[in-house]
Amino acid sequence: MQSANVLLRKIIRSSVLPFAAQHGMKKVLFPLSRTLSLSLCLKQDSSGSPSEKLDLDAWKKVMKSGLQEEVSETVSEPKELSNLAAAREILEMWRLAGRSVPENISEEQLKTFMECPSKSAKKKYLKYLHLKEMYKRNDKRKMDEKRERRLETQKQASETDAIRKNSFVCLWANCMDKAYSWRVAQSMIFGQPLIFDMSYEKEMSVREVANTVRQIVLSEGCNRRSVDPFHIHFCNLKEDSLYHKEFIKHYRDAWGKLLVTVTDQCYTDIFPKDKLIYLTADSPKVMKTFNHDKIYIVGSMVDRSIKTGVSLARAKRLGLETAALPLEKYLLWNSGAKNLTLDQMMHILLTLKDTGDWKAALEYVPKRKYCGFVSRPVHELKKTLNLINTLKLGKRQEEVRKQFAKNYSKKLMQK
Repeated sequence: MQSANVLLRKIIRSSVLPFAAQHGMKKVLFPLSRTLSLSLCLKQDSSGSPSEKLDLDAWKKVMKSGLQEEVSETVSEPKELSNLAAAREILEMWRLAGRSVPENISEEQLKTFMECPSKSAKKKYLKYLHLKEMYKRNDKRKMDEKRERRLETQKQASETDAIRKNSFVCLWANCMDKAYSWRVAQSMIFGQPLIFDMSYEKEMSVREVANTVRQIVLSEGCNRRSVDPFHIHFCNLKEDSLYHKEFIKHYRDAWGKLLVTVTDQCYTDIFPKDKLIYLTADSPKVMKTFNHDKIYIVGSMVDRSIKTGVSLARAKRLGLETAALPLEKYLLWNSGAKNLTLDQMMHILLTLKDTGDWKAALEYVPKRKYCGFVSRPVHELKKTLNLINTLKLGKRQEEVRKQFAKNYSKKLMQK
């Protein structure tokens, strides 16, 4: 009988157990093999000595030892799931308590949260996740708002296009364009010339050249819509210069159809010098009236550092007459340079050409540059302006009062 048991064990170990291990059934068949061997041993013991008692505790230990691995693996997964569920409940309680807890948290983040060594580390990790979630939400909201604005602008553009497609509006626009073009074409034959000097490219940066061209484009549009436009000349304009590139960038295909005269020659080679007047703010001579027989030159320069005397020096080198606008005669000027933009100069010259009224022309000067128009004698206004400037500089009121009393006493003695 004992030899039969030994033989059965060998058969199980040599055949069944390797097969079960190969197919992943070792855990299932191991308790079965233990049970078979134990039952055979018990059967042998019972046959040999029927009076001997069966040790149930030993039998239970043998069974538990065989099933230990299987039970531990089956219990570990529900335990882990229970821990995750408990952690989620804790997070929900913290969220209801008003702490910084993310609304959506993945299992990996939850495991990282459970692995934090202390409570403060857990709070910091949750705060990090909460801020990250808020940033993502804000970015999404901004993208949605941007998309809505883009859709709204597209809708408005489509509405305006629908309005433009109206036959009457299109007919009116085409007629007005033809009328403006006809006026400019007439000015190229019979109109008064106005010259833009394009020889200041070396004195400016690329950004300043772009600003200059932008102002000239505005000036050309203003001249095109006027009642009596100028015949505009772009002199000293080289073909591959920065000016030329910026003009092509703005006008594109319309540059070749523009109703202006473009030349790389100097204006002294085209017009007689006695008819040319260079308009510059540095000129000592003040322009009194607008002369329809003269040809005015405007320097195409925009400089943020306000380089004084550049255009005046060029006019003197060429032996040309210069003039400055009478800003101090008609305006109570504040402190600062008297330089104007090119489109403002165009508005002023067109108004002077049409009306001859300096007050109407100087309305295009920015209001921040002067206090008001001159309505009293100039010397009295200068005293008032000096008084305002001293008050702005923060001098004591007593010193200002003494100076005013001194000037007033001198005025009485002169009378």
